[in-house]
Amino acid sequence: MKLITIHQPNYMPWSGFFHKWMLADVFVILDTVQFHKNEWQNRNRIKTAQGEQWITVPVTYRFPQTIQEVGIAPNNWAKKQIASITQAYAKAPYFEQVWQPVLNILQQPHDKLSPLNVALMQALGAQLGCTAPLVLASSLPVQQEDPSQRLIDICQHLQGDAYLSGAEGRSYLQKDAFTQAELDLYFQEVAPPTYPQLHGEFIPYLSALDVLSNIGDDAQLVIREMGDMIS
Repeated sequence: MKLITIHQPNYMPWSGFFHKWMLADVFVILDTVQFHKNEWQNRNRIKTAQGEQWITVPVTYRFPQTIQEVGIAPNNWAKKQIASITQAYAKAPYFEQVWQPVLNILQQPHDKLSPLNVALMQALGAQLGCTAPLVLASSLPVQQEDPSQRLIDICQHLQGDAYLSGAEGRSYLQKDAFTQAELDLYFQEVAPPTYPQLHGEFIPYLSALDVLSNIGDDAQLVIREMGDMIS
């Protein structure tokens, strides 16, 4: 079975994103759909001594731009964000080893959001043992607008036998269309992992930077065990 999964390029994604990547044979980055400002595509959360904090990339977005078209606003966002993350995780036991690849990316100039997100997910994914290749949807000859058919066309182009959706796919995917296309359809079922964390009471659903900074190499096992896929 060749399992394809498809996800929008989120900013410093949470653990469930990487769990999905771990399960897949090919991970397609869906950069061809409409951007939604101030969702997970240009921000995420970290944990500070004062509780959760948003880290956000300011964008130059004009409706109805797709994710691949969205630019990054030219200001000092990266410098401020580097300072916030460093202050939040300086005392985390594995922060230094996790942080350097991420820091290198944040210190580089970026004009577009999607390439920044992809670079960061690759930096974090490499530390989590994610090995399935990443493919940009914008590099594929797929123009379909219907959500289910778009996914089917991508899977077929990549010669996949099965598609892995997030749990929310149950509410909108046309299961019959996958059956007719001879594609097995699976859904990811996950619960946020728990692990030792700085700054008091545990907060779930943070950027994977949090779990990596706190437990290092053990994060890979914790994320692999946070869920499964079901038909």
